[in-house]
Order: sequence, then structure tokens, then C-alpha cells
Amino acid sequence: MPDAQWLWENEPCRAACPVHTDAGAYVTAIAEGRFRDAYGIARLPNPFPSICGRVCAAPCEAACRRGKIDAPVSIRALKRFVTERFGVESFAGADAWHEGHRAVPAAEGPSIGIVGGGPGGLAAAHDLRLAGHPVTIYEGETRLGGMMVLGIPEYRLPRQLIEREIEAILELGIDVELGCRVGVDVSFADLLNRHTAVFVCVGTTRGRDLDIPGHDLDGVFKAVEFLLNVNRGYRVNLGDRVVVVGGGNVAFDAARTALRAAAHDETAPAPTMLGSDSRDDARRGLTTTLDAARAALRAGVKDVTVVALESFAEMPAALEEIEEAEAEGIRIRYRRGPHRVLGDGHVSGLETVEVVSVFDTDGRFAPVFAEGTQEVTPADTVILAVGQAPDIEFLDEIQLARTRFGGVAVDSDLRSSDPRVWAGGDVAFGPRNLIDAIADGQRAAASIHASLIGRAASPPLAVRIELVAKPRFRRLATDYDAVARTAVPNVPQDRRIGFAEVETGYDEGHAVLEGQRCLRCFDNIMLRAELCILCGLCVDVCPFDCISILRADKIGAGTEAQSALVIDESLCIRCGLCINRCPPAALVMVHAQEVFL
Repeated sequence: MPDAQWLWENEPCRAACPVHTDAGAYVTAIAEGRFRDAYGIARLPNPFPSICGRVCAAPCEAACRRGKIDAPVSIRALKRFVTERFGVESFAGADAWHEGHRAVPAAEGPSIGIVGGGPGGLAAAHDLRLAGHPVTIYEGETRLGGMMVLGIPEYRLPRQLIEREIEAILELGIDVELGCRVGVDVSFADLLNRHTAVFVCVGTTRGRDLDIPGHDLDGVFKAVEFLLNVNRGYRVNLGDRVVVVGGGNVAFDAARTALRAAAHDETAPAPTMLGSDSRDDARRGLTTTLDAARAALRAGVKDVTVVALESFAEMPAALEEIEEAEAEGIRIRYRRGPHRVLGDGHVSGLETVEVVSVFDTDGRFAPVFAEGTQEVTPADTVILAVGQAPDIEFLDEIQLARTRFGGVAVDSDLRSSDPRVWAGGDVAFGPRNLIDAIADGQRAAASIHASLIGRAASPPLAVRIELVAKPRFRRLATDYDAVARTAVPNVPQDRRIGFAEVETGYDEGHAVLEGQRCLRCFDNIMLRAELCILCGLCVDVCPFDCISILRADKIGAGTEAQSALVIDESLCIRCGLCINRCPPAALVMVHAQEVFL
């Protein structure tokens, strides 16, 4: 009998998810038409199912074994499908969201302070409040959400959706101090006096500079600061031609945002671009809201080019981001490196050189450029997307060990060198994906609770893992392995207006069809050896030649057995033909399942 816990932890999509979402279970529930069940499964380990259904980096899809046949199951888009029906954005409102946690206990435990109201801080607050702690979030901006609001463009993630999912978390009874800048409005030492423990989870709101001639010219922006200002509502005059330097997702967010940015409005003065730490004007309400229609009708940017060191195959950006950018008319210059910014006081162009290689033989970043290959790309604005760093000057008043990149050094439990302080997300590890920040918040919450209370916090619902057998196995669709991945519907190019959301999501028919493509890796074939008659029919019927009958001594199975039935898990598609063909029912399909106590 296989080990249920091992099977549970090593299911490919679940193992790849930082918060261990049971993707296979909710995808299968969608395939079976059990949509509310699917939402509950997606919500259980994650307080941000609706947000993740739109912008998660989807490491589960990278691990999906269906990708070895044709293309991974569109797991993220299927999550969006069920959140649109039962998530905070649906008619059901927050009711189904709140079904994902047990009753909220009284706030009688040690008090916890959280610095940063982004995804990591909110995830930690969610879990700590459910563990019985009073929690206060300190956020320097005038709204919660962190880089979900200030970094991710609105055409990817609607702001109202973020607000609703955050509201559901705050309904648990979490205190918030907005516009409270730690190190200015309150000292970090004050927080340590107010709370038994403090979790620091601030984002990387400072863009890194590029030390090339002309980097300080007017018209050179850092990508993260450009996105911060656009998402704060500041009007940005970019001119007609924009060049973005970088090959990651932030570079493409900046490029696609530039296409949507409105021109300078001559009828009203536009405020000066703010740096990442200039929050006073924003707090006093001196922002000007971007009008989406004006952005489309008075297009301020006619030409956007992305200059990347990498080749197409080496690009760190998500494939769909690259494809969407190209579809929107953004040009990409691969294997070109920035050499100098040209201009007399203001940017007039970017000179680039050909890249011979990006990485050395050990895989380390060490770009090599070809001499004499200079080219100039005309530009009114150059946006540098070459890295980000956290703003953590407020920690200078205490002596915390730092990483070699300047972040907060933490142990495996996210505890810093000060036993009262935990840290996670960007401040500890550099820029991370949304789902990684959420996972760090959960890890920190579990570590804080265990340290202060002396025992692990109860999960949202108490469960155990056990094996469930299916003596006969039947799929919903017999041609599931021939169905191609269904593209996620988008708004047509000629109907994209300003910052309106681009992706529209699956309808019911396409969602069910996509869900049926799942190979059901959570199902595992088990042999009851005492029943096997070595007829070999399972070998004959297997469409992918996964099964073999071998001499036991050839595979080190021991002398007590003469033969061994071997299954290649990397090829098995869980079609169930071997189980249904077996005359004595020696083969059964089992899966590890959560059983709620």
C-alpha cells in the first residue's frame, strides 16, 4: 500500500504550488460540474483565490505533466472561472470566501504587528488572526494591497477586486493603520514595545539604476517607480516613443502600461513624477486620476520598444506576457544591451550593443557584448526595468543581520537575528511572485504562533490524509488526451480601451472541457500482488507502454518474488484501461484524499 501522505505531498501541481493548493482536485471538480466545490478547494489554503485566478505566476502549470504531452492544463484560468461564480467578485460575495476558514476565535493571544499591507502581510494577518492573535497592520500608503495595487497594472488586475478580497480578510477583525510610515510616523522600536512579535513584509519599491552614460537625463525612469506613479493616478508625459530596458515581467508591465498612458494634458498642470519614497503629496490627495477613455483617444505613446539582453528562449518574462505585448504592437529587440542614453538634457535615444552571451559556463549572469555593434533607437522616454530593492531604512535603528543583497537575513522559519522579528517576501528574498509572498506570510504566521504559544496553529479545517480506492475506474471523456489546451479568451485588440481588463476568462463549456484535460496525477495505480495471475493483459492494453512485467532479480525486488509489475509514472496518463482490463481485479486506482475531522 503506497503512503498516503507521500502521495499527497508529491502530486506535481500541489508540490509546485508554494501554498500547496490542491489544483488537481479543483480542476477535476470543474470537469465534473461541481463548481462551488471547486471554489472551496481553491480557497481553503489561500486567502487570495480571486486575485491569484488572474495574476498568479502559476508554477503549478510549469509542473503539470500534461505539458509533456502537449500543453499544461490552464489551472490559473480555471481558478478564475470558479471565483467569478463564487468568489468575492460574485453574487455570492464573501460568503463562500468565509466558508474557507473555521470560526474566528477571540483575540486573546500575544499581539502581533505587521509592517507592510501587501499580499505577504495580509496572508500572515489572516492566519494569525485565525490562530487567536490580535493583529495590527502598519501600511505607509493610503490603501492596502502593496505591489498588487501599486505594481500590477489595472488591465491585469481590477482594483475593485483587490479591495473586495482585502475587505474579506479585514472582516476577521484585523486592525490597520494606513498612511503610517515606519521610521517616520512611528519607530520600529515603538512597534517592538507595542507587540510581542513583528513581521516585516514590505515590497521592493525602489528601482535599481543602470550605471551607463546618460542614465540621469530627464526622461529616464525606473520601471517600478513609473508603475507606482501610474497606479497612484499620476499623469505621466512619456512623449511619442518609449524604450523599456529589461526582459522580465516588470519590463513588459511597464511597456504595456506605457501604451495605455495618457499624454500630458495641456489644460491642467501634471504633477512631477514621484520617487518611491515620496508619499506626502499622494496622501494629501493631490493625484490626478487617469481617464481610460482619454488614454485610448489621446494616445500619448505611439511607439514602444523592449530591449532585452536575452534571446527569446532565455527571456525570464512569462510567455503570455511576451505574446500579449507583441500582439499590442510592442517591438522586442532580443540580444541587445544598453550602452548609453543619448540626449542633451532630455532623452533623445538609447544606444545599444549586440549581446554575445548572457550567462557564463556556470549559469551565472555575466553578459558579454560585441564591440562595434552600436545601434541607436530613438526615444523620448527610457524606462529601466533592471531590478528592484526594498526600502528598509526604518530597520537601521536595530541591528539585524542582512543578506549580501541588503535584505533581512532569516532562517528556515523566516525568523531574523532578532528573536522578536520575522521577515519574508521581497525584503528577505528579493522580488518574488505573488504566490511566493503569500506563502511567506503563511510560513511566518505559523512560525510566530508556534514560537509564542509553543504549539502549531490549527489548520483552517482539521484534516487527515488517507487513501481511497476505486476498484473500477472511468473517465468523464474518452478523448481527453487528444483535446488541445483552450486559449484563455481576451478582449480583441481593437476593443482594448485604456486600462480596462484584457483577459475575460472561460465560459462554462470551455472550462469543463479544459478541466477534462487533467491527467489526474492524484490517482495512482496499486497492485494487489496476491490476486495477480501474470496474464499480461494490462501490458497489452496500455496505450503508452507504461507497464512491464520483469524478472524480480533484474530490478532488485528480492528472492521472495519471481516477477515484478513495473509502472513508469512519468508516462502514465491515468486512463484506467489496465484496471478495467484486469480479470482478477488485481489493479486498483487509489488517491490520497483530505478527510475533514
